[in-house]
Amino acid sequence: MTEAQRPPLPPFTLESAVEKVRLAEDGWNSRDPARVALAYTVDSQWRNRAEFITGREAIIAFLSTKWRRELDYRLIKELWAFGGNRIAVRYAYEWHDDSGNWFRSFGNENWEFDDSGLMQKRYACINDLPVRAEDRCFHWPLGRRPDDHPGLSEFAF
Repeated sequence: MTEAQRPPLPPFTLESAVEKVRLAEDGWNSRDPARVALAYTVDSQWRNRAEFITGREAIIAFLSTKWRRELDYRLIKELWAFGGNRIAVRYAYEWHDDSGNWFRSFGNENWEFDDSGLMQKRYACINDLPVRAEDRCFHWPLGRRPDDHPGLSEFAF
């Protein structure tokens, strides 16, 4: 394995696609933009909502801004479909703004990987739903979601 490889590598099997999704979830739950950016090619192309982002430096800048605004961010991703070097996921995350208003954001992402397992394309659609603090569902300590915490399918949304 070279330093630039990010296993599991395509073509994906069910097992390796599930693993890739969990690794992505874990990375995003670290809320460390530089760490997250290493999972993407240096010229990775993103569409995130209505923003178009190209390259690791732009990814780092985008995520730094995102996690300054989306506080106490907790994310669950779930495999939706896969084939060859592509994976589709659905996800939900909870966060609050600096005024204490809580949101649950739902979305779908389509991912495309290069041969070394780095994501070269990411297309994300996201919708935000205001929620009351008492209606939150993601309560684990900040960081990686515990293995015994329910996944996305266990929730009624």
